[in-house]
Amino acid sequence: MKASKPAGRSAKPLSPGGKSPAPGLRARKQQQTRERLKRAAMALFLERGFETTTIDDIAAKAEMSRRSFFHYFASKEDVVAAWQEDAAAALVAAILARPADESMLTAAENAITAAIKRIDPAEAAAMSRLKRDNPALHARDQRKYEKLEQALAEGLAQRSGRKSDRQKARLVAMIATGAMRVGGESWIGEGAREKPEAFVKRTFDAIRAILK
Repeated sequence: MKASKPAGRSAKPLSPGGKSPAPGLRARKQQQTRERLKRAAMALFLERGFETTTIDDIAAKAEMSRRSFFHYFASKEDVVAAWQEDAAAALVAAILARPADESMLTAAENAITAAIKRIDPAEAAAMSRLKRDNPALHARDQRKYEKLEQALAEGLAQRSGRKSDRQKARLVAMIATGAMRVGGESWIGEGAREKPEAFVKRTFDAIRAILK
């Protein structure tokens, strides 16, 4: 019985020590696979168009099977939706990173600017045209703004930490999202010649002029 105690003590750390890294590693691999599929799909959409790109094309470019694609996405539209959801998550993170002394509107503007700077303008413009010209993607794009507004409101409210500011956060998110929607449409309509961060500044300057 005495001899069993050291074995018991040495066995206990091995179990958590051996198991804890595994879920993290699996999650990272799954995320990497998802990103590979997403990048492959977006590249093909921009190169060939959404309608002419097949799921088999995406799987082949990502060097995966068709079955692997469906493990991560239910359809081509879901790939575009995932791209939009990732952008919303990045926006919330950017808002939470803003200095505490910034007003909600300024924090929203600076977070949107920071998020846009990480996106290739040519790719963003091509994606906007792709969504505009495809009915299925256009319908999803409208819902994107609802999710973006929710993400902005959530980030602003979380940043404030005060329950009394939740309504203010929703209003600022609504104004900012609406402005970005109108500004984005104007940006594409004008040929996307201006830098995205410049049109963000111009859009928020217009908001402040209206609110005066």
